[in-house]
Amino acid sequence: MGVGTRVSAPALVAFITDAMTAVGLPRPDAAKVAELMVEADLVGADAHGVFRLPQYVRRIKAGGVNPRANINVRKTAPATAMVDGDNGMGHLVMQRVADTAIALAKENGVAWVGAHHSNHAGAAGVYAAMALPHDMVGIYGVVANANHMPPWGGAENLLSTNPIAVAVPAGEEAPVVLDIATTVVSYGTVKAHRLQNKPMPEGWMIDARNGKPITDASQSEHGLLLPIGGHKGSGLALVIGLLAGTLNGAAFGRDVIDFNADDGSVCNTGHFMIALDVSRFLPIAAFKAEMDRQLRDLKSAKPLPGFDAVRLPGEQRRVRRAERSRDGVPVFPEVIAQLDKLAEELSIGKLKR
Repeated sequence: MGVGTRVSAPALVAFITDAMTAVGLPRPDAAKVAELMVEADLVGADAHGVFRLPQYVRRIKAGGVNPRANINVRKTAPATAMVDGDNGMGHLVMQRVADTAIALAKENGVAWVGAHHSNHAGAAGVYAAMALPHDMVGIYGVVANANHMPPWGGAENLLSTNPIAVAVPAGEEAPVVLDIATTVVSYGTVKAHRLQNKPMPEGWMIDARNGKPITDASQSEHGLLLPIGGHKGSGLALVIGLLAGTLNGAAFGRDVIDFNADDGSVCNTGHFMIALDVSRFLPIAAFKAEMDRQLRDLKSAKPLPGFDAVRLPGEQRRVRRAERSRDGVPVFPEVIAQLDKLAEELSIGKLKR
């Protein structure tokens, strides 16, 4: 997204908390949702933070999300568990999933926790990274909340962007945090372009009716998002969808609700998280030292012409978080206008800036 008004993270958290409380969430839950949404903004996942607030509010008010969910954890084996989100906010469900996975991995070395009856939870990397302070590897996958990609060779949207995130701890170097959609771009980024009336590059979407590129984001409802790496990205989306959706008794394929077009229907979003205790393989100090050595070795590689440096996943995330914590999160004017309108509708104070 483009440069916008800089808003402090505490101001964003306070505004989101007030908005979520106004539509029925208990204030502690509202504050946790706000914290996780703003974490997405701080690390640069701009299409998954405060940008999503008006849509979340619409869905809660329309009955599509349960604001007072009773999230339940059922341990299914020493290292596995299922979380029933009771149709609550996905951020709250995923916090419970991550907490459970980390606790089980401390006991068993590894854990796999699935979730169903959940909702959109924002940026995948936020949850994978929850394992890092515990010296664990975190792996997160989810069935995204609308189908925007066809199976390879198809012309019908039956797969979601199905992101995956992996976080690996390091020592002095930035931890590796890979957070990617299985499509060339996330649909949230398409929505941001549409809101800002910005053209999209060729290669993001093609028209389902004729196979031609779509560069006008206002025409995205006719589009198919393209997978990363051709058939490989399509296959990866399929596998993540089966593990996060089908394995958990959650929505997949034709059962997925397009939460962009339907505010009132229950999504039954499925997620999974894997937590892996590094110390079960190597002493943590030795692992982090080796991670630092390998990452520095990779960064010392000669850059390709046209590049000023080798970039690794997680580096810019750490830099951006520090910069935005200090200087504020850029919120572009169209979103500010939406938030001001939302404040009026909910009878809460406007976002401080």
